[in-house]
Parts: sequence; structure tokens; C-alpha cells
Amino acid sequence: MARALISKRFPSISIESPLFINLRNYKAYTQPLIHNHITKHRFPSISHPQFSLSYSSSSSKVGFVGWYLAKIESRPLITKSITSSLIYTAADLTSQAITVQPSDSFDFKRTLRMAGFGMFILGPSQHAWFNFVANVLPRQDMVTILKKLLMGQVIYGPSINSVFFSLNAALQGESAGDIVARLKRDLLPTLRNGLLYWPVCDFFTFKFVPVHLQPLMNSSFAYIWTIYLTYMANLKKVGIERS
Repeated sequence: MARALISKRFPSISIESPLFINLRNYKAYTQPLIHNHITKHRFPSISHPQFSLSYSSSSSKVGFVGWYLAKIESRPLITKSITSSLIYTAADLTSQAITVQPSDSFDFKRTLRMAGFGMFILGPSQHAWFNFVANVLPRQDMVTILKKLLMGQVIYGPSINSVFFSLNAALQGESAGDIVARLKRDLLPTLRNGLLYWPVCDFFTFKFVPVHLQPLMNSSFAYIWTIYLTYMANLKKVGIERS
């Protein structure tokens, strides 16, 4: 624009004259300096893209949530196992607080059994199960989600509950006959009640939660369920109730 005005006012001056050449050189020299000055003082993060990237990356990982997500990515199995153990511990303590008589004390051996089950059985099995389901049924349409729900109710639910009741009974010193009798008494009612709870939870988990966080969501839903489950698992054995 400046060149056009000068040419209009002074037609005798050529655009290739030293005046225009100096103007172009001055503009080419000063424009980067002005841009860098404004960027540095008004928008410091823009003038340092590497610093900006590292800052935004580190700031996104600040806090417990960021730390936990990082652990899920770096050490998924142990993180999910510890999470399940903590949730089972909290659920059992809650269950005991609800059901224990005022004259009785907390059964911390029972709580330790629940914590061990969450750590060594539930956490690893959740990790394996949700990865398996995601590989077998990778799509997210409604039909696929319903298939995942059905697999959970037919395969995973009965299996993990059978292991839970059997292992807990064995750790309490019950015999094989007592364990079979307990399964006959407690397993079917537990699975039947689970049909009223878990399909809704599983639908939300499979529909909206990424695979690597599905065990966490499942364990979170399991907190309420485990209050009931630990109560069922620690009922007196069948032989005692009949006497």
C-alpha cells in the first residue's frame, strides 16, 4: 500500500529505486523482531513451543487422577489389582459396620480375606476379561454391547462368584462338602440378584468407558455389590445352620 501511494504521488520514482529496496529490506528485518517481541511479552508460551508442550503435558498429569491414569498405562495389572483390593476392603468394612452387633468387634481376618481376593483374583481376572471381551467383540454397536452383557452374565459372573464363595469358605476351614453345600445355597440367589444390578452397570461400562478403564469402573460399581456379596460369603456354613 505504501509503495502504491508513493508511486501515485511521485511517478518519477521507480519501484526498483534504492528507496523501495531499503523499504523492503527494513520491513523484512523489523517484522520478525516486532513479532518476536509481542510473542515473548504477551504470549510467552507461544515463543517456546517445546516448553509449552512439556508444560501442558505435565499439567495434565497433575493430581491424583492424572497419577492414577499414568499408572494404569504403565502398570495396568498391578494398578487394577490394588484398586480391586482397596475397594473390597472398603466394601467389607462397610458391610461389617452395617451388620455387626454393637457388642461384637470387626473381623479383620475376614477383611484380609476380602482384600486378598481383590488383589490376587478379582483384579487380574478383570484385567484379562475386559481385554478378552474387547478383542473378541471390538465393535460398539448396540447388538455387540448386548452380547458383551450376555457373556458377562453367563461366563464371567458365575465363574468369579463361584471362585469367591469357594475360596472364602476354604480359607475359613470348610470342607469340600461344606463348600458344595454353600454353593448350592448361596450361588443361585446371588446370581439372580446380580441380574437386577450388573446388566445396567455393564451397559454403561461397555458403552461409555475405554477398555483400559473398564476394570476401574467395574470395581467402582462392585463397591455396592460387594457389600452384599461379602455378607453372603460370610454367612454360617450350611451344616451349622441345620443344627
